[in-house]
Amino acid sequence: MDKKIYFASDFHLGAPNKDASLKREKTILEWLNFITPTCSELFLMGDIFDFWFEYGKVIPKGFVRLQGKLASMSDAGIKIWFFKGNHDMWVNDYFTQELGLTIISDEMIMERSGKKFYLHHGDGLGPGDRKYKILRKVFRNPFCQWLFSILPPRIGLFIANGWSGKSRVSNNKKEHFLGEENEWLSIYSKEVLEKEHFDYFIYGHRHLPLDIQLNSKSRYINLGEWINYNSYAEFDGETVQLKYFKDK
Repeated sequence: MDKKIYFASDFHLGAPNKDASLKREKTILEWLNFITPTCSELFLMGDIFDFWFEYGKVIPKGFVRLQGKLASMSDAGIKIWFFKGNHDMWVNDYFTQELGLTIISDEMIMERSGKKFYLHHGDGLGPGDRKYKILRKVFRNPFCQWLFSILPPRIGLFIANGWSGKSRVSNNKKEHFLGEENEWLSIYSKEVLEKEHFDYFIYGHRHLPLDIQLNSKSRYINLGEWINYNSYAEFDGETVQLKYFKDK
């Protein structure tokens, strides 16, 4: 059986409420069971959780079905990469120690079957969004993370979940295509291409499934999200395809 590489992002588990999140988690488990027989590598490219923060001996409640499945896949020899997104950038070593995942903080450049990939969650790239880019530096600052960590978990999680409740996922904001010339990740990818060739740029964050031909040899794939689309990407060794699980 030919093995494949799979990419997915923006599950936003925990949002907008427990019941909706649990239903979505079970759908994701169905998808993981579906791909497991053909999966050699799995790239989870950010915002898997709507909020995640690891205290010394405390993690957020829930999501045990997903964690158990990822552990079993990892134990079976499937390599799993976990990218920090803007909602779960506070991942530390728990998933590495307990589930065997490899954590990626920013971009990852790799080559598979002669194809060159540029991978990133997508937050903070391209033009615009100056306010968030400043906020991202604050949130990722080790001292600021330490300050948050000394809050009692009950208080810290209450603050974080309140912040999360204002997100576009919690408010079910659907994204719309802006046109290739205005899509900031497309703009960023073209700037990178001026310096170095990549066959595929794959991102999350945008919440809209996109497949854009950047030039004759390079494509930009956005993975969409699992609130409205259940979208993911599959690399079969020759090409990347954007696919949908149980079309919504």
